[in-house]
Amino acid sequence: MQTAQKPGVIINLGSASGLYPMYNDPIYSASKGGVVLFTRSLAPYKRHGIRINVLCPEFVETELAAKVSSKFIGLMGGYVPMEMVVKGAFELISDESKSGSCLWITKRRGMEYWPTPIEEAKYLVHSTKLRRKSSFTVPLNVQIPESIDKIIVHTLSHNFRSATSIVRRPLRLPVKPDHVLLKIIYAGVNASDVNFSSGRYFSGNSKDIGARLPFDAGFEAVGIIAAVGASVNNIKVGAPAAIMTFGGYAEFTMVPSKHVLPVARPDPEVIAMLTSGLTASIALEKAAQMDSGKIVLVTAAAGGTGQFAVQLAKLAGNTVVATCGGKQKAMLLSDLGVDRVIDYKAEDIKTVLKREFPKGVDIIYESVGGEMFNLCLNALAIYGRLVVIGMISQYQGEHGWKPLNYTGLCEKILAKSQTVAGFFLVQYSHLWQQHLDRLVHLFTLGKLKVIYMPNTSCYICVVSTPKVPSCNFCSIMQLISGTTQKSCLY
Repeated sequence: MQTAQKPGVIINLGSASGLYPMYNDPIYSASKGGVVLFTRSLAPYKRHGIRINVLCPEFVETELAAKVSSKFIGLMGGYVPMEMVVKGAFELISDESKSGSCLWITKRRGMEYWPTPIEEAKYLVHSTKLRRKSSFTVPLNVQIPESIDKIIVHTLSHNFRSATSIVRRPLRLPVKPDHVLLKIIYAGVNASDVNFSSGRYFSGNSKDIGARLPFDAGFEAVGIIAAVGASVNNIKVGAPAAIMTFGGYAEFTMVPSKHVLPVARPDPEVIAMLTSGLTASIALEKAAQMDSGKIVLVTAAAGGTGQFAVQLAKLAGNTVVATCGGKQKAMLLSDLGVDRVIDYKAEDIKTVLKREFPKGVDIIYESVGGEMFNLCLNALAIYGRLVVIGMISQYQGEHGWKPLNYTGLCEKILAKSQTVAGFFLVQYSHLWQQHLDRLVHLFTLGKLKVIYMPNTSCYICVVSTPKVPSCNFCSIMQLISGTTQKSCLY
């Protein structure tokens, strides 16, 4: 085909036994495994117009399959219809994006591509290549002003409005050694901002924490490198970058170069991939130890990190259950591929889980806390893992973050060999760049969506949008973009 310069599609016939071990026939399993990797290694021939893919069905009713125990066939869900294999072949032929693809076909789960993007991302190296191919145009010059506006925390309080103020400060130049100056284009609003403004994320007693005041607000931003200090050789002026450190709510901020996360483009979607996306990606991999074939429950799933969690769990080949409040959110989650959306305004979560998932849920990604945590713990399956990534129901209140007691926790997890794991993103900073590159890669391929959800509740105000313009959060867009914000975007 290459010599004749005639493009086309080749489909190799593999087997599901080339994806997982077949203990009663290791030679067959090894040979089919060879077919799979042989095919996947030929993906680069796509540049010559030749697409080579592999079909991996489970048992189809043939004379060879008749020799296999009927009991074992039953455990696998029964024979795969030949029509499904043919359908899979036509999909590989018609979809021009498929090259080196392995299509796994089962009676139990239908057609799935193997490996999942999450598994594939563990061994593929693509971050540097993606940045090198970026179509982003570096600005010729970034105007650096003598003074800047920024939001500071001047009083420790869970009430963000009373804790913060907008101030104008001189921009101290030159840039300090080993530091960079970032011109901020987008800044992220996060539930944890109220925990920062109240000092909850600092260690020490109240007097020690108070001594830090005032400190800069905002801890996630995307922008352009405007200047670099001495000894900074790996970061160039004009390069797009993200940060996850104090100072995001400002026109410019100066940060140590070690905190810079290079990105391909300074796009708003990158903001969502920082705290929200990285929490979902790293927590599901490390704390939840997520693989495929599990039932995964995500609470507050229409929120920032919840949207990432449901998509990553689905991409990994799991059945995804999600909770939310309201029809609009439920529709959004259905569009993201969630298998079962539970709208707590229309259904009782406990009743649904008990009726539809009587054996329990394998993995729970929990961010609500309070009664929702108790409900989730009771719905956890044997060997299940519940990952606590937050407790948004406890962030606000007259006295701020209110700790709760969970009576009988030890007895419950002991009885079913369960795991309750906490996850705090700061302690996984060594994985930020790797997982951010992975999220950007999935987004670039169109496998991951970043969606703005209007008319939701702001974690700061805890009221429905539109917000009161006097809220400092509603001044952020005006501060950064120079436009007047009439109602909150968040």
